[in-house]
Amino acid sequence: MTDYVRKILTSSVYEVAEQTPLEKMALLSERLGRDILVKREDLQPVFSFKIRGAHNRIVHLSAEERARGVICASAGNHAQGVALSATRLGIRAVVVMPTTTPVIKVNAVRRLGGEVVLFGDGFDAARAHAAGLAERHGYVFVHPFDDPDVIAGQGTVGLELMRQHPEPIGAIYVPVGGGGLAAGIASFVKFLRPEIRVIGVEPEEAASMKAAIAAGKPVPLDQVGLFADGVAVRQVGEETFRLCRELLDDIVTVTADEICAAIKDIFDDHRAITEPAGALALAGLRRDIETGNAPQGALIAINSGANVNFDRLRYVAERAEIGERAEALLAVTIPEKPGSYRAFIRLIGNRAITEFNYRYAPGGSANIFVGVKLARGDAEKHEIITLLEGNGLSVTDMTDNEVAKLHVRHMVGGRVAGMDDERVFRFQFPERPGALLKFLEGLNDAWNISLFHYRNHGADYGRVLVGVEVPEPTRADFFAHIEAIGFPYWDETENPAYRQFLELPRNR
Repeated sequence: MTDYVRKILTSSVYEVAEQTPLEKMALLSERLGRDILVKREDLQPVFSFKIRGAHNRIVHLSAEERARGVICASAGNHAQGVALSATRLGIRAVVVMPTTTPVIKVNAVRRLGGEVVLFGDGFDAARAHAAGLAERHGYVFVHPFDDPDVIAGQGTVGLELMRQHPEPIGAIYVPVGGGGLAAGIASFVKFLRPEIRVIGVEPEEAASMKAAIAAGKPVPLDQVGLFADGVAVRQVGEETFRLCRELLDDIVTVTADEICAAIKDIFDDHRAITEPAGALALAGLRRDIETGNAPQGALIAINSGANVNFDRLRYVAERAEIGERAEALLAVTIPEKPGSYRAFIRLIGNRAITEFNYRYAPGGSANIFVGVKLARGDAEKHEIITLLEGNGLSVTDMTDNEVAKLHVRHMVGGRVAGMDDERVFRFQFPERPGALLKFLEGLNDAWNISLFHYRNHGADYGRVLVGVEVPEPTRADFFAHIEAIGFPYWDETENPAYRQFLELPRNR
């Protein structure tokens, strides 16, 4: 550790990097009853801590090595650090990036002066290609994590933490991909304040350091998930493994949903949007608090980066409430008869409905896919399930069902025979508890609901698609009823999307 501490103390990272703030998570701290802080590495010039290690490696190149130029392989953050550092020092930089790299990172590397080569569908393929180019053209390979100078550069995060928080610290949670950041921080923190626990956090679908420690050596994973692309590393480095095995107190793994919840936590507290790998450490911190494994004292998470494609946020928003156990997804079987919806919603009570999908099917039972907002997590979910089952309804918990969350929730529906009297309407509901029940109570049992699709998207008004069987003689009465409900509506029965995908041909 002494050698690494010396390297960290003499690092040149501040020629290009910033000392980032350590900020309290006030809202999350109050909610969880702990003192929680985040280190804002997302505020670096390249929106990631990677600038530290990249520059500390490149600045140590000899004149002859600088003349040859540098090359690296990266999913984006290390690439930006290499490009910025090399450009500042007047050195050619070639960057090999997987073809799956978010466009925002590719464009950023080019903007910073790097020559981008897109190759392979993951980091390991890109790294192999970069090694081949280095051998053919004589470039100096700048490793993203398994290099003493890179590790020492990342270790300056630990140096800053010790200066910024001299008060007691229970644990520091660090995201782990290849292990450079965790190895660097642990080297400094354990030397200076060995009582502080340093805990690595990995995604369940890319837990390469956990696998290496279990095997006693770096081992390749069969496959890695790409949601947290900044830590999607198939095999950790030899040097980072050596340090992490010796210095890390634990490794926590988390799900993609838990990462999404942590992204939301950071936004709620700081109005900042982080990339999945950037919120990884906070997700692990939350997991330890919830399982009772978090030590006493302040808890610090490294927010490692903010390089996320904007369109990724659709997925994040969809999954965040599930990740923080604030939403239950249930498949419920109710009697296929008028009034069943109303009775079901009354059982739910004042809880907010976040999603409600249904399509009529012949038979005596109706299957609905429903989301319910939770105030008390899994305990409340189990109470709801017990309540519904106690009233004779069949319930299947879909909250952790990946197929249901990703696909089936959007596929409830289809064409149904014998629905010649079906009319389809789009309603605008105020987003408040009781609005759905008010709508259902406004319709009496004379009309059967045949289709229902609703999803809360966080706006003031929800938009709902409703199908109702309205025989011709009762239509005037039906329209009088929906006018009395008072919600804005649009008749979509002639909409081509409905007619093509949800309606069977019928006589008009």
